[in-house]
Amino acid sequence: MSASGDGLSDGVASLFDAPGGVGVAVSGGGDSLALLDLAIRAGAARGCAVAAVTVDHGLRPEAADEARAVAAFCRDRGVAHETLTWKWDGAGNLSARARAARYALIGAWAVRRGLARVALGHTRDDVAEGVLIRLRRAPGVDGLARMPARFRRDGTEWRRPLLETGRAGLRAYLEARGIAWAEDPTNADPAYDRARAREILHALAPMGVGAESLAATAASLAQAQEALDTFMAREAARVVREDRGDLLLHRRPDPPVPPEIDRRLVRAALRWVAGPRAQPRHAALEDLAAALETERVRTLAGCRIAREGDWWRIGREAAAVAGLSSATDAPWDGRWHMAGPHAPDLRIAPLGEAVADCPDWRATGLPRASLMAGPAVWRGPVLVAAPLAALDRGWQATAGGRGKFAAFCLRD
Repeated sequence: MSASGDGLSDGVASLFDAPGGVGVAVSGGGDSLALLDLAIRAGAARGCAVAAVTVDHGLRPEAADEARAVAAFCRDRGVAHETLTWKWDGAGNLSARARAARYALIGAWAVRRGLARVALGHTRDDVAEGVLIRLRRAPGVDGLARMPARFRRDGTEWRRPLLETGRAGLRAYLEARGIAWAEDPTNADPAYDRARAREILHALAPMGVGAESLAATAASLAQAQEALDTFMAREAARVVREDRGDLLLHRRPDPPVPPEIDRRLVRAALRWVAGPRAQPRHAALEDLAAALETERVRTLAGCRIAREGDWWRIGREAAAVAGLSSATDAPWDGRWHMAGPHAPDLRIAPLGEAVADCPDWRATGLPRASLMAGPAVWRGPVLVAAPLAALDRGWQATAGGRGKFAAFCLRD
Protein backbone atom coordinates (compact mmCIF):
# COMPACT_ATOMS: atom_id res chain seq x y z
CA MET A 1 0.00 0.00 0.00
CA SER A 2 1.62 3.19 -1.13
CA ALA A 3 2.09 6.13 1.14
CA SER A 4 0.39 8.35 -1.43
CA GLY A 5 -2.89 6.70 -0.62
CA ASP A 6 -3.37 4.98 -3.99
CA GLY A 7 -4.08 1.68 -2.25
CA LEU A 8 -6.67 3.38 -0.02
CA SER A 9 -8.51 5.64 -2.43
CA ASP A 10 -10.92 3.24 -4.17
CA GLY A 11 -13.14 2.66 -1.16
CA VAL A 12 -13.17 6.32 -0.21
CA ALA A 13 -13.90 7.37 -3.80
CA SER A 14 -17.11 5.31 -3.58
CA LEU A 15 -18.44 7.91 -1.14
CA PHE A 16 -19.00 10.14 -4.15
CA ASP A 17 -20.74 7.53 -6.34
CA ALA A 18 -24.11 9.23 -5.90
CA PRO A 19 -25.27 12.86 -5.72
CA GLY A 20 -25.26 14.73 -2.44
CA GLY A 21 -22.84 16.00 0.14
CA VAL A 22 -20.57 13.78 2.21
CA GLY A 23 -19.93 14.08 5.91
CA VAL A 24 -17.08 12.43 7.81
CA ALA A 25 -17.20 11.54 11.50
CA VAL A 26 -13.77 12.37 12.93
CA SER A 27 -12.56 11.71 16.46
CA GLY A 28 -9.00 12.90 15.86
CA GLY A 29 -7.60 9.35 15.93
CA GLY A 30 -5.54 7.94 13.09
CA ASP A 31 -8.31 5.98 11.35
CA SER A 32 -10.89 8.75 11.12
CA LEU A 33 -8.31 11.48 10.40
CA ALA A 34 -6.90 9.45 7.51
CA LEU A 35 -10.43 8.91 6.23
CA LEU A 36 -11.11 12.64 6.36
CA ASP A 37 -7.92 13.52 4.48
CA LEU A 38 -8.63 10.88 1.84
CA ALA A 39 -12.22 12.11 1.50
CA ILE A 40 -11.08 15.72 1.10
CA ARG A 41 -8.72 14.70 -1.70
CA ALA A 42 -11.28 12.44 -3.40
CA GLY A 43 -13.95 15.11 -3.12
CA ALA A 44 -11.68 17.80 -4.55
CA ALA A 45 -10.92 15.59 -7.56
CA ARG A 46 -14.67 15.38 -8.24
CA GLY A 47 -15.59 18.93 -7.30
CA CYS A 48 -17.50 17.75 -4.23
CA ALA A 49 -17.29 19.40 -0.83
CA VAL A 50 -16.82 17.45 2.40
CA ALA A 51 -17.97 18.40 5.90
CA ALA A 52 -16.64 16.96 9.16
CA VAL A 53 -18.11 16.43 12.60
CA THR A 54 -16.65 15.47 15.99
CA VAL A 55 -18.59 14.28 19.02
CA ASP A 56 -17.16 15.06 22.44
CA HIS A 57 -18.78 12.75 24.99
CA GLY A 58 -17.13 14.55 27.88
CA LEU A 59 -15.69 11.24 29.11
CA ARG A 60 -11.99 12.05 28.70
CA PRO A 61 -10.26 15.34 29.53
CA GLU A 62 -8.23 15.07 26.30
CA ALA A 63 -11.34 14.90 24.10
CA ALA A 64 -11.89 18.66 23.97
CA ASP A 65 -8.30 19.26 22.81
CA GLU A 66 -8.68 16.52 20.19
CA ALA A 67 -11.85 18.16 18.89
CA ARG A 68 -10.06 21.50 18.65
CA ALA A 69 -7.21 19.83 16.74
CA VAL A 70 -9.68 18.40 14.24
CA ALA A 71 -11.31 21.82 13.89
CA ALA A 72 -7.91 23.37 13.15
CA PHE A 73 -7.11 20.62 10.62
CA CYS A 74 -10.40 21.35 8.83
CA ARG A 75 -9.96 25.12 9.00
CA ASP A 76 -6.54 24.86 7.34
CA ARG A 77 -8.14 22.94 4.47
CA GLY A 78 -11.30 25.00 4.11
CA VAL A 79 -13.54 22.20 5.35
CA ALA A 80 -16.66 22.91 7.39
CA HIS A 81 -16.43 21.34 10.85
CA GLU A 82 -18.69 21.17 13.89
CA THR A 83 -18.16 19.75 17.37
CA LEU A 84 -21.18 18.21 19.04
CA THR A 85 -21.32 17.47 22.76
CA TRP A 86 -23.12 14.87 24.85
CA LYS A 87 -23.17 14.30 28.60
CA TRP A 88 -23.98 10.97 30.21
CA ASP A 89 -26.69 11.23 32.85
CA GLY A 90 -25.41 8.17 34.69
CA ALA A 91 -28.31 5.94 33.59
CA GLY A 92 -27.99 2.73 31.58
CA ASN A 93 -24.95 1.18 29.95
CA LEU A 94 -22.41 3.92 29.25
CA SER A 95 -20.97 2.41 26.04
CA ALA A 96 -24.38 1.70 24.54
CA ARG A 97 -25.76 5.11 25.52
CA ALA A 98 -22.72 6.92 24.14
CA ARG A 99 -22.88 4.98 20.86
CA ALA A 100 -26.59 5.68 20.42
CA ALA A 101 -26.07 9.35 21.24
CA ARG A 102 -23.22 9.58 18.75
CA TYR A 103 -25.36 8.21 15.92
CA ALA A 104 -28.32 10.40 16.86
CA LEU A 105 -26.25 13.58 17.09
CA ILE A 106 -24.36 12.98 13.86
CA GLY A 107 -27.52 11.86 12.05
CA ALA A 108 -29.31 15.06 13.04
CA TRP A 109 -26.24 17.08 12.00
CA ALA A 110 -26.21 15.39 8.57
CA VAL A 111 -29.93 16.02 8.05
CA ARG A 112 -29.53 19.64 9.12
CA ARG A 113 -26.70 20.18 6.63
CA GLY A 114 -28.48 18.30 3.85
CA LEU A 115 -25.75 15.66 3.54
CA ALA A 116 -26.53 12.50 1.60
CA ARG A 117 -24.25 10.21 3.62
CA VAL A 118 -21.79 10.08 6.51
CA ALA A 119 -18.53 8.11 6.46
CA LEU A 120 -17.15 6.23 9.46
CA GLY A 121 -13.52 5.21 9.91
CA HIS A 122 -13.92 1.54 10.90
CA THR A 123 -11.11 -0.63 9.58
CA ARG A 124 -10.21 -4.28 9.06
CA ASP A 125 -8.63 -4.25 12.53
CA ASP A 126 -11.89 -3.06 14.08
CA VAL A 127 -13.69 -5.97 12.43
CA ALA A 128 -11.17 -8.51 13.77
CA GLU A 129 -11.21 -7.05 17.29
CA GLY A 130 -14.99 -7.05 17.26
CA VAL A 131 -15.04 -10.76 16.41
CA LEU A 132 -12.86 -11.54 19.43
CA ILE A 133 -14.89 -9.34 21.76
CA ARG A 134 -18.20 -10.93 20.75
CA LEU A 135 -17.00 -14.53 20.76
CA ARG A 136 -17.57 -14.84 24.51
CA ARG A 137 -21.32 -14.37 23.96
CA ALA A 138 -21.59 -17.31 21.51
CA PRO A 139 -23.39 -14.91 19.17
CA GLY A 140 -23.92 -17.06 16.07
CA VAL A 141 -23.72 -15.84 12.50
CA ASP A 142 -25.17 -12.37 13.10
CA GLY A 143 -22.85 -11.59 15.99
CA LEU A 144 -19.70 -12.62 14.14
CA ALA A 145 -20.57 -11.28 10.69
CA ARG A 146 -18.71 -8.21 9.55
CA MET A 147 -20.39 -4.89 10.24
CA PRO A 148 -22.23 -3.62 7.15
CA ALA A 149 -20.40 -1.34 4.75
CA ARG A 150 -23.64 0.61 4.22
CA PHE A 151 -26.69 1.05 6.42
CA ARG A 152 -29.38 3.55 7.38
CA ARG A 153 -29.94 4.87 10.86
CA ASP A 154 -31.32 8.05 12.42
CA GLY A 155 -32.47 9.37 9.06
CA THR A 156 -29.02 9.08 7.49
CA GLU A 157 -27.11 6.75 5.18
CA TRP A 158 -23.84 5.61 6.74
CA ARG A 159 -20.80 4.25 4.92
CA ARG A 160 -17.69 2.40 6.11
CA PRO A 161 -15.28 2.66 3.17
CA LEU A 162 -12.18 1.36 5.03
CA LEU A 163 -13.33 -2.12 6.06
CA GLU A 164 -10.80 -3.71 3.69
CA THR A 165 -8.00 -1.48 5.01
CA GLY A 166 -5.60 -2.20 7.87
CA ARG A 167 -4.82 0.30 10.59
CA ALA A 168 -1.07 0.17 9.88
CA GLY A 169 -1.63 1.28 6.29
CA LEU A 170 -3.57 4.31 7.43
CA ARG A 171 -0.84 5.26 9.90
CA ALA A 172 1.75 4.97 7.12
CA TYR A 173 -0.39 7.21 4.93
CA LEU A 174 -0.63 9.88 7.65
CA GLU A 175 3.09 9.76 8.33
CA ALA A 176 3.85 10.18 4.63
CA ARG A 177 1.55 13.21 4.54
CA GLY A 178 3.06 14.69 7.71
CA ILE A 179 -0.26 14.55 9.56
CA ALA A 180 -0.25 14.04 13.33
CA TRP A 181 -3.06 12.18 15.03
CA ALA A 182 -4.23 11.57 18.58
CA GLU A 183 -3.98 8.21 20.35
CA ASP A 184 -6.85 7.32 22.65
CA PRO A 185 -5.17 6.07 25.87
CA THR A 186 -8.00 3.56 26.42
CA ASN A 187 -6.73 1.65 23.38
CA ALA A 188 -3.82 0.46 25.54
CA ASP A 189 -5.71 0.13 28.82
CA PRO A 190 -6.37 -3.55 29.65
CA ALA A 191 -9.51 -2.50 31.52
CA TYR A 192 -11.16 -2.12 28.10
CA ASP A 193 -12.26 -4.96 25.84
CA ARG A 194 -10.74 -3.35 22.76
CA ALA A 195 -7.28 -3.20 24.30
CA ARG A 196 -7.48 -6.83 25.45
CA ALA A 197 -8.59 -7.91 21.97
CA ARG A 198 -5.53 -6.25 20.47
CA GLU A 199 -3.31 -8.16 22.86
CA ILE A 200 -5.01 -11.41 21.92
CA LEU A 201 -4.48 -10.68 18.22
CA HIS A 202 -0.81 -10.13 18.92
CA ALA A 203 -0.63 -13.45 20.79
CA LEU A 204 -2.36 -15.30 17.93
CA ALA A 205 0.04 -13.99 15.30
CA PRO A 206 2.51 -16.95 15.60
CA MET A 207 -0.37 -19.25 14.61
CA GLY A 208 -1.02 -17.20 11.49
CA VAL A 209 -4.25 -15.83 12.93
CA GLY A 210 -4.34 -12.09 12.48
CA ALA A 211 -6.64 -9.21 11.70
CA GLU A 212 -6.70 -10.04 8.01
CA SER A 213 -7.83 -13.67 8.47
CA LEU A 214 -10.41 -12.84 11.15
CA ALA A 215 -11.80 -9.99 9.05
CA ALA A 216 -12.03 -12.31 6.03
CA THR A 217 -13.96 -14.81 8.14
CA ALA A 218 -16.32 -12.05 9.29
CA ALA A 219 -16.84 -11.01 5.66
CA SER A 220 -17.73 -14.60 4.70
CA LEU A 221 -20.19 -14.76 7.59
CA ALA A 222 -21.76 -11.52 6.36
CA GLN A 223 -22.44 -13.27 3.05
CA ALA A 224 -23.96 -16.21 4.94
CA GLN A 225 -26.05 -13.71 6.90
CA GLU A 226 -27.38 -12.26 3.65
CA ALA A 227 -28.31 -15.73 2.39
CA LEU A 228 -30.11 -16.54 5.64
CA ASP A 229 -32.01 -13.25 5.46
CA THR A 230 -33.13 -14.07 1.91
CA PHE A 231 -34.47 -17.43 3.08
CA MET A 232 -36.07 -15.71 6.09
CA ALA A 233 -37.93 -13.26 3.84
CA ARG A 234 -39.33 -16.15 1.82
CA GLU A 235 -40.48 -17.93 4.97
CA ALA A 236 -41.97 -14.67 6.27
CA ALA A 237 -44.26 -14.53 3.25
CA ARG A 238 -45.44 -18.05 4.17
CA VAL A 239 -45.83 -17.95 7.95
CA VAL A 240 -46.23 -14.29 9.00
CA ARG A 241 -49.30 -12.06 8.70
CA GLU A 242 -49.56 -8.36 9.42
CA ASP A 243 -52.56 -7.22 11.45
CA ARG A 244 -52.88 -3.45 11.95
CA GLY A 245 -49.48 -2.97 13.52
CA ASP A 246 -49.19 -6.42 15.07
CA LEU A 247 -47.52 -9.45 13.54
CA LEU A 248 -48.94 -12.99 13.66
CA LEU A 249 -46.36 -15.79 13.44
CA HIS A 250 -47.53 -19.32 12.66
CA ARG A 251 -45.76 -21.63 15.13
CA ARG A 252 -46.69 -25.00 13.59
CA PRO A 253 -46.54 -24.58 9.83
CA ASP A 254 -46.15 -27.52 7.47
CA PRO A 255 -43.34 -27.86 6.54
CA PRO A 256 -41.82 -26.42 9.74
CA VAL A 257 -39.50 -23.42 9.69
CA PRO A 258 -35.84 -24.37 10.36
CA PRO A 259 -34.80 -23.36 13.90
CA GLU A 260 -32.23 -20.75 12.84
CA ILE A 261 -34.69 -19.11 10.45
CA ASP A 262 -37.39 -19.22 13.11
CA ARG A 263 -35.15 -17.36 15.58
CA ARG A 264 -34.35 -14.80 12.92
CA LEU A 265 -38.03 -14.31 12.15
CA VAL A 266 -38.88 -13.71 15.79
CA ARG A 267 -35.97 -11.29 16.22
CA ALA A 268 -36.93 -9.40 13.05
CA ALA A 269 -40.57 -9.28 14.17
CA LEU A 270 -39.57 -7.68 17.46
CA ARG A 271 -37.56 -5.04 15.58
CA TRP A 272 -40.41 -4.41 13.12
CA VAL A 273 -42.78 -3.76 16.00
CA ALA A 274 -40.51 -2.04 18.54
CA GLY A 275 -37.75 -0.51 16.43
CA PRO A 276 -34.07 -1.14 15.72
CA ARG A 277 -33.00 -1.08 19.36
CA ALA A 278 -34.97 -4.27 20.02
CA GLN A 279 -32.00 -6.65 19.96
CA PRO A 280 -32.73 -9.62 22.22
CA ARG A 281 -29.94 -12.14 22.67
CA HIS A 282 -30.13 -15.76 21.61
CA ALA A 283 -30.78 -16.95 25.16
CA ALA A 284 -33.71 -14.55 25.56
CA LEU A 285 -35.33 -15.90 22.40
CA GLU A 286 -34.86 -19.47 23.62
CA ASP A 287 -36.44 -18.56 26.97
CA LEU A 288 -39.36 -16.91 25.17
CA ALA A 289 -40.09 -20.01 23.08
CA ALA A 290 -39.92 -22.26 26.12
CA ALA A 291 -42.14 -20.00 28.24
CA LEU A 292 -44.87 -19.73 25.61
CA GLU A 293 -45.26 -23.48 25.54
CA THR A 294 -47.12 -23.16 28.83
CA GLU A 295 -47.77 -19.44 29.36
CA ARG A 296 -50.10 -17.27 27.31
CA VAL A 297 -48.27 -13.94 27.38
CA ARG A 298 -44.67 -12.78 27.69
CA THR A 299 -42.98 -9.41 27.15
CA LEU A 300 -39.59 -8.92 25.53
CA ALA A 301 -37.73 -5.98 23.96
CA GLY A 302 -40.67 -3.60 24.29
CA CYS A 303 -43.11 -6.10 22.76
CA ARG A 304 -45.99 -8.16 24.05
CA ILE A 305 -46.00 -11.70 22.70
CA ALA A 306 -49.25 -13.60 23.17
CA ARG A 307 -50.03 -17.19 22.20
CA GLU A 308 -53.20 -17.48 20.13
CA GLY A 309 -53.65 -21.15 19.29
CA ASP A 310 -50.95 -22.08 16.76
CA TRP A 311 -49.95 -18.44 16.35
CA TRP A 312 -47.94 -15.86 18.27
CA ARG A 313 -49.22 -12.30 18.19
CA ILE A 314 -46.36 -9.81 18.54
CA GLY A 315 -47.51 -6.30 19.36
CA ARG A 316 -46.20 -3.27 21.18
CA GLU A 317 -46.03 -3.42 24.97
CA ALA A 318 -48.19 -0.65 26.42
CA ALA A 319 -45.67 0.15 29.14
CA ALA A 320 -42.98 0.73 26.50
CA VAL A 321 -44.91 3.59 24.86
CA ALA A 322 -46.40 5.16 27.99
CA GLY A 323 -45.72 8.89 27.86
CA LEU A 324 -44.65 8.79 24.19
CA SER A 325 -46.18 11.77 22.38
CA SER A 326 -45.80 13.53 19.02
CA ALA A 327 -47.55 16.02 16.77
CA THR A 328 -50.31 14.45 14.67
CA ASP A 329 -48.42 15.14 11.44
CA ALA A 330 -45.23 13.45 12.69
CA PRO A 331 -44.47 9.72 12.98
CA TRP A 332 -45.38 8.19 16.32
CA ASP A 333 -43.33 5.40 17.88
CA GLY A 334 -41.17 5.39 14.75
CA ARG A 335 -43.80 3.80 12.51
CA TRP A 336 -47.38 5.09 12.95
CA HIS A 337 -48.73 7.82 10.67
CA MET A 338 -52.04 9.58 11.26
CA ALA A 339 -54.25 11.06 8.55
CA GLY A 340 -57.04 13.40 9.58
CA PRO A 341 -57.93 16.98 10.54
CA HIS A 342 -54.57 18.00 12.02
CA ALA A 343 -54.43 20.92 14.43
CA PRO A 344 -51.60 22.43 16.52
CA ASP A 345 -53.30 21.58 19.81
CA LEU A 346 -53.66 17.88 18.99
CA ARG A 347 -51.13 15.19 19.91
CA ILE A 348 -50.64 11.49 19.27
CA ALA A 349 -50.23 9.39 22.40
CA PRO A 350 -51.10 5.80 23.33
CA LEU A 351 -54.77 4.98 23.83
CA GLY A 352 -54.07 3.26 27.14
CA GLU A 353 -56.96 2.73 29.56
CA ALA A 354 -59.12 5.07 27.46
CA VAL A 355 -59.92 1.99 25.37
CA ALA A 356 -62.86 1.75 27.78
CA ASP A 357 -64.20 4.95 26.19
CA CYS A 358 -64.35 3.25 22.77
CA PRO A 359 -67.67 1.36 22.85
CA ASP A 360 -67.03 -0.69 19.69
CA TRP A 361 -63.43 -1.73 20.31
CA ARG A 362 -64.32 -5.42 20.55
CA ALA A 363 -65.70 -5.36 17.01
CA THR A 364 -62.22 -4.60 15.67
CA GLY A 365 -60.97 -8.09 16.52
CA LEU A 366 -57.76 -6.66 17.95
CA PRO A 367 -56.79 -7.60 21.52
CA ARG A 368 -57.37 -4.97 24.15
CA ALA A 369 -53.64 -4.91 24.91
CA SER A 370 -52.80 -4.09 21.28
CA LEU A 371 -55.31 -1.26 21.23
CA MET A 372 -53.98 0.16 24.51
CA ALA A 373 -50.47 0.33 22.99
CA GLY A 374 -51.74 1.82 19.74
CA PRO A 375 -51.95 5.49 18.72
CA ALA A 376 -54.81 7.80 19.62
CA VAL A 377 -55.46 11.50 19.03
CA TRP A 378 -55.67 13.66 22.13
CA ARG A 379 -56.44 17.29 22.92
CA GLY A 380 -54.87 17.63 26.32
CA PRO A 381 -56.54 14.99 28.55
CA VAL A 382 -59.50 14.60 26.17
CA LEU A 383 -59.60 11.65 23.78
CA VAL A 384 -60.42 12.89 20.27
CA ALA A 385 -60.07 9.73 18.17
CA ALA A 386 -58.78 6.17 18.30
CA PRO A 387 -59.07 4.80 14.78
CA LEU A 388 -57.73 1.34 15.64
CA ALA A 389 -60.44 1.01 18.30
CA ALA A 390 -63.32 1.92 15.94
CA LEU A 391 -63.46 5.53 17.19
CA ASP A 392 -62.10 7.09 14.02
CA ARG A 393 -63.95 10.47 13.87
CA GLY A 394 -62.29 11.28 10.56
CA TRP A 395 -58.86 9.86 11.47
CA GLN A 396 -56.93 6.93 10.03
CA ALA A 397 -53.84 5.22 11.50
CA THR A 398 -51.30 3.38 9.34
CA ALA A 399 -48.32 1.40 10.62
CA GLY A 400 -46.22 2.09 7.54
CA GLY A 401 -43.01 3.34 9.04
CA ARG A 402 -41.04 0.14 8.46
CA GLY A 403 -42.73 -1.15 5.32
CA LYS A 404 -43.97 -4.67 4.65
CA PHE A 405 -42.48 -7.26 6.97
CA ALA A 406 -41.08 -9.60 4.29
CA ALA A 407 -39.21 -6.70 2.66
CA PHE A 408 -38.08 -5.49 6.10
CA CYS A 409 -36.44 -8.89 6.66
CA LEU A 410 -34.14 -8.27 3.70
CA ARG A 411 -32.96 -4.80 4.63
CA ASP A 412 -33.08 -4.81 8.44
